[in-house]
Amino acid sequence: MKEAKRMVSKLDVFEELESEVRSYCRSFQTVFTKAANAKLWDKDGRDYIDFFAGAGSLNYGHNNPQLRDKLINYMISDGITHSLDMATAAKETFLTSFNEIILKPRNMNYKVMFPGPTGTNSVESALKIARKVTGRTNIVCFTNAFHGMSLGSLAATGNSFKRKGAGVSLSGTTFMPYDNYFGSVIDTSIILEKMLQDPGSGVDRPAAVLLETLQGEGGLNEASASWLQRIEQICKANDMLLIVDDVQMGCGRTGTFFSFEESGIRPDIICMSKSIGGYGLPMAITLIKPEHDIWNPGEHNGTFRGNNLGFIAATEALSYWRTGDFELEINKKSRLLMNALSRMASKYRKHIVQVRGRGMIQGFVFRDPSQASILSAKAFERSVILETSGPRDEVAKVMPPLTIEERVLEEGLKRIDAALHEMFGAADRSGILEATV
Repeated sequence: MKEAKRMVSKLDVFEELESEVRSYCRSFQTVFTKAANAKLWDKDGRDYIDFFAGAGSLNYGHNNPQLRDKLINYMISDGITHSLDMATAAKETFLTSFNEIILKPRNMNYKVMFPGPTGTNSVESALKIARKVTGRTNIVCFTNAFHGMSLGSLAATGNSFKRKGAGVSLSGTTFMPYDNYFGSVIDTSIILEKMLQDPGSGVDRPAAVLLETLQGEGGLNEASASWLQRIEQICKANDMLLIVDDVQMGCGRTGTFFSFEESGIRPDIICMSKSIGGYGLPMAITLIKPEHDIWNPGEHNGTFRGNNLGFIAATEALSYWRTGDFELEINKKSRLLMNALSRMASKYRKHIVQVRGRGMIQGFVFRDPSQASILSAKAFERSVILETSGPRDEVAKVMPPLTIEERVLEEGLKRIDAALHEMFGAADRSGILEATV
């Protein structure tokens, strides 16, 4: 009880002065003061292992010294900080580096747009240009999708709680079932194809299809390569653009720089934010195939679309991708994570029904949805920051920085194992575990 009272007193300022809309600080009740790579420290000097990574904004870790040095040198040399969309040396270097390191080796040809510095703004710009290119307004999106909190992207978001916060009717979208929504027997791409072919379906001809290849906030639902390929074919057959929201899954989270690389698809538009800024700085880009880049000057703008500090950190972060070494490192840690989660799930198969995810974002699906939040709380008691996702918050997801040291990753997983043991007691050896990774 004394500990609880002491913790509340720490947060008095936030209780009194900050809006009720605050959320993460309610789950992780301490005041953080310092961070390095995959660790955080609070006012009491207690250290925490970060399995959340700024919701995917810190793929390269907290205060990455390689990126920090570039930022400090840029600032003390009076480098441009704010420039709207004017030409700067920082922007020039980022554009050149992104083209040479990321696009050309993958034989990709895209124009780079800088919208406002958030993921939702990247999605908004993608929806606007798709509608402008096609002259149509409807957007096909999918069950359990999450694309942002501004009205356009929220209209394409499936979560009922988040949609309710809009305060107005959300329109301009048609929801279709995501891959495996009805289980593995039904190919949901056939439903989309049939609805588009049937003049009596009531579905207005869409401008675009918007999707995530792996739904992070939606519960770690992963689309198969074959499903993504069929969706791309349907888009081409119906003169629709394909938009991939890679805001959270891009920049290496699933093992490759873009989450869709292994499927071989070529989206018309790609949305990126979060870790594209490298250092956790606000930054977003929208990649548009040149033939679709028909914007009029200033038709989509924003005061902070020229975040030069973001350009500096982002350019340095791209150096991780000059060779294939970083990708190999991510895949090694991904296997370590997969094996550890599978072992834990097999011990508690009465409670954990599935392991989901890919790369460095994987997690448990609990039979009782409330257990995911309980695990998050138990993990926090053991100084691990672990978040939940899914329509019922039934998934506890592990999403550390890609640069996390293996020993820190292993230690965090041991603490999660200990939390599960506290929750469920002795290992359950009966039943069957379904694991998909």
